[in-house]
Amino acid sequence: MHIPDHEPWPQTAQAAVQLQKQLCSQVITYDDFGDIRYVAGVDVGFESQGKITRAAVAILTWPDLNLHETAIARQPTTFPYIPGLLSFREIPTVLAALAQVKTTPDLLLCDGQGLAHPRRFGIACHLGVLVDLPSIGVAKSRLIGQHDPVDQNRGSWQPLIDKDERIGAVLRTRANTKPLYISLGHRISLDSAIEYVLSCTPRYRLPETTRWADKLASSKIPLPES
Repeated sequence: MHIPDHEPWPQTAQAAVQLQKQLCSQVITYDDFGDIRYVAGVDVGFESQGKITRAAVAILTWPDLNLHETAIARQPTTFPYIPGLLSFREIPTVLAALAQVKTTPDLLLCDGQGLAHPRRFGIACHLGVLVDLPSIGVAKSRLIGQHDPVDQNRGSWQPLIDKDERIGAVLRTRANTKPLYISLGHRISLDSAIEYVLSCTPRYRLPETTRWADKLASSKIPLPES
């Protein structure tokens, strides 16, 4: 997959925040994509007490969700752990993993936030803008925002609100389990993001894309042959 050129990575928190504020204006919050044939899960783990970043990409066919291609990249960690700036710690290695795959996915599902971020620029927005692909943030926990209780049935959801702005959705992907926090990343509407996340979670709480990427990123399984 071709990775577009981008600005040099910031070396300080102040520079990173400034870049977030600059790039967030490029986020497209409506549907801007064609046919979806391949969906990709992106996840990141760390080795050697955080000194090595391990990023995984798992590409599945859609809608049948068969594993199609995988890639793992390992690089020295170059940015400190700072809440709200995690994309600067993770994305360099994610880009290295994406550069290895032969199939360009039509949609990225990121393990983290998108618009549901203090500066409206979580990792799903950041990655989506950098590679110019539709992307969705699929988070296991809430970073910001408030919401009403979510019905226990699969597919039920409530808006996630911050400062009177709808920044995402709290979505029940499996009955009687904890919900996920969905927010658009880039080139997709929130309604479509909810629809695609549900289509990628036929059995479990987490999307199949996330389940595969998490196993690869956390070294739970060896890298399958693509």
